[in-house]
Amino acid sequence: MGSGLGRSALVVGGAIGAVAAIFGLSGCVAAEPEPVAPEPVPNAPAPVVEWGPAYDTGPRPGATATPVLDGNGVPFSYTVVEGDSFFDIAQRFELPQQQLLRMNPQIHDYGETVYIGDLINLDWTKTG
Repeated sequence: MGSGLGRSALVVGGAIGAVAAIFGLSGCVAAEPEPVAPEPVPNAPAPVVEWGPAYDTGPRPGATATPVLDGNGVPFSYTVVEGDSFFDIAQRFELPQQQLLRMNPQIHDYGETVYIGDLINLDWTKTG
């Protein structure tokens, strides 16, 4: 048994088909040509993210404290405890980190630095 392709091979088409013709491969089967890419169009505006109230999914590593609730049982604020991270707090309350940062302008470094005792606003209708 030989280890080469011999003179016959299955060819996908396009540039491979042209190479097969140059080398005189017989019995080549060309598959469908590659689809043509659509013409580029300008980017559409980014989708609008609807702000909404925080929803507490429960304690998790990085967000273990008990939040303060408003009269309707919706989380209103959260006090940072040891081991908390801003990212995990945002995840716990199902808030995009950028939204939580806008709601808390007192938090610097894009939320990289939070301190024990920092009060995090969870009320989406207020800033700070």
